[in-house]
Amino acid sequence: MASISSSEFSVQTLLNTETITIRDVVCRGECRHKGAEECSRFTHLVFPYRGVYVRHLGHDDAVAEANQVLFFNEAEGYRVSHPVRGGDASLVVAIGESLLRELTPKEQIREGGALAFRRQRLRIDPRTQVLVALLRHSLNGKIAETLEAETLALTLVRRALGEQTSHAAQSSQGHQKLVDRAKLALSSDLTRRWTLAEIAAEVRVSPVYLTQVFQQVEAMPLYRYHLRLRLARALDMLGRYDDLTTLSMDLGFSSHSHFSSTFRQAYGRTPAEFRRSIHRR
Repeated sequence: MASISSSEFSVQTLLNTETITIRDVVCRGECRHKGAEECSRFTHLVFPYRGVYVRHLGHDDAVAEANQVLFFNEAEGYRVSHPVRGGDASLVVAIGESLLRELTPKEQIREGGALAFRRQRLRIDPRTQVLVALLRHSLNGKIAETLEAETLALTLVRRALGEQTSHAAQSSQGHQKLVDRAKLALSSDLTRRWTLAEIAAEVRVSPVYLTQVFQQVEAMPLYRYHLRLRLARALDMLGRYDDLTTLSMDLGFSSHSHFSSTFRQAYGRTPAEFRRSIHRR
């Protein structure tokens, strides 16, 4: 994880892939009045999760707090003030323009030119707030693997923006074939730490479309399906490994503790307990 610090704020990059970048930004908030004008280098979404500040965009002021998502458009000037002491912290999510267009309902985007949001904020619901916390803690604790984190992030953005219905048709034969191709790609190397962009490239669709169709057809996220494939392989291999840490590494898990907790969630017992039951039989 890369991090940048200054006297006013610190920025920690939690995830950076071809599909999505996620940063944890903490600001000390010492400037109570409007600061100097700032300008976003790229369009992104900001999910405040601690503290409060006010964003001034022309004559439009938005209170940034944990019940809101704020939209920062590329090359759009704004100013920030901190009328309440204590600073603030936000999860900042950036997605490429083509994927963001695919995720965003058309009525929320300005017409013509580069992608820009019409409004500077939207209210989010408690389930979206939970996703923000889950994503941040999972990445900070290095619990979530890349594929899971990318999927959670796209789900977060989709939920915050409102469902895009352009691909909401029921499962079709074409969708099933697409999902089958994704399954073949995943099964070709279960130990590989896939990214969404890599799988999408294999089946020649966008990462957004892939995650949506896979969820429709299989009724579970792509990352969870991949996880179940690896856990099924673990069930088959447990009896042949003396060192469970080696097994977890060979299956592509980030650590033995991650492997053990995931295995227990799925099967109700740890890998060690399962292996002991095999040996007793």
